[in-house]
Amino acid sequence: MRVPPVVLTIAGFDPSSGAGIAADLRTFAAHGCYGIACITSLTVQSTRGVKKVTALAPALVSETLRELWEDFDVSATKIGMLGSIDVARAVLRFLRKNHPPNVVLDPVLRSSSGARLLQANALPVLRRMLPFAKIVTPNISEALELAALGPTRPVGAFSLARALDVAARLRELGARDIVITGGDTVLDPRKAIDFLFAAGSPPRLLSSPRIKARNTHGTGCSFASAIAANLAKKNDLVKSVRRAKQYVLAGIQMGPNVGRGPFRPACAPNS
Repeated sequence: MRVPPVVLTIAGFDPSSGAGIAADLRTFAAHGCYGIACITSLTVQSTRGVKKVTALAPALVSETLRELWEDFDVSATKIGMLGSIDVARAVLRFLRKNHPPNVVLDPVLRSSSGARLLQANALPVLRRMLPFAKIVTPNISEALELAALGPTRPVGAFSLARALDVAARLRELGARDIVITGGDTVLDPRKAIDFLFAAGSPPRLLSSPRIKARNTHGTGCSFASAIAANLAKKNDLVKSVRRAKQYVLAGIQMGPNVGRGPFRPACAPNS
């Protein structure tokens, strides 16, 4: 029997299964990978938004990562919501000790509903993770905050020139490859455009049709975990990002109409 690639997710738990660990494991399975998980934090949330975040003890996170790392041959790792500065430090120690391959760093700072998921005092620790990541996948707001370049208002004014500035700053901080997801920008009202900066290649604008839909909860998590799954399957970086974008588009198009809130989960079919 063929052994599937093993992909590790380090992220928070969303009990409504729209984002976080649940979305990551669903995405890994859809791509024919075997998912394993280290939970960093528990949340009280639903499709109506995030009500509470409780980070787990950093020692528990460290023990979980050590046990998984010693047991599995991990082909890729996706890092999402961390929840606290102490958990972020525990994950950074794991990266420094083990140097896992194909790390996809998704700097989750706020939820779709606007709730703060990682306090600003943890940003320096998050920045120190950048050199260990094969690719970092922030949205526009997260990219600006991570790069310490301040907000752009309105987000729709975010341009390729601004994206180049942000990418240059992230590279100064140690990032290698960067994709800034631009679903909130309006360079073209008909398209959702992402900015891909791959080392040794010119910048790429990756576009897909802009779809008016409520089921966009968890798209950032699914995008990052789909990249990790594709990298684990030995696809190159650009192909991995393109396929992840297609996966998320299918999820938005086919997401189930569950829950009563405005942030419905986006679930793509098996790819």
